[in-house]
Amino acid sequence: MAAQVTVSQLGLVSHRLVAQPYQWEYPYLLSIVPCALSLLALPRNNISYLVLAMISAGLFCVAPLIYGAMEMFPVAQQLYRHGKAYRFLFGMPLMYLVVVVAVLVHGWQIYYSKRLLDQWFKRTQEKKK
Repeated sequence: MAAQVTVSQLGLVSHRLVAQPYQWEYPYLLSIVPCALSLLALPRNNISYLVLAMISAGLFCVAPLIYGAMEMFPVAQQLYRHGKAYRFLFGMPLMYLVVVVAVLVHGWQIYYSKRLLDQWFKRTQEKKK
């Protein structure tokens, strides 16, 4: 998507040479929302922002990536059938490796947000006693 914007604004190459983005890439652009909410939660240990960041990470980060993996499956299957070995690494298509790494990163984001939320919640319960 960034390539298309660059091509359209700068006129470097023809629009026909730049691939169209997949449909799941548009909602994945909203994956900046969980990062912003996490940054808003940090200065004052705001639990509600952190919970919203965790929920939006699942909706805007992990869900589009899983949908994208399913949408790209026919393309990967076709590459495998036609023997395009240069597009494979460790027996997987390169595009799937990128998606797997992105899901892992966002999964860690949710996991560590949950750990931080538990610690903040425990601390607020101790202060109330």
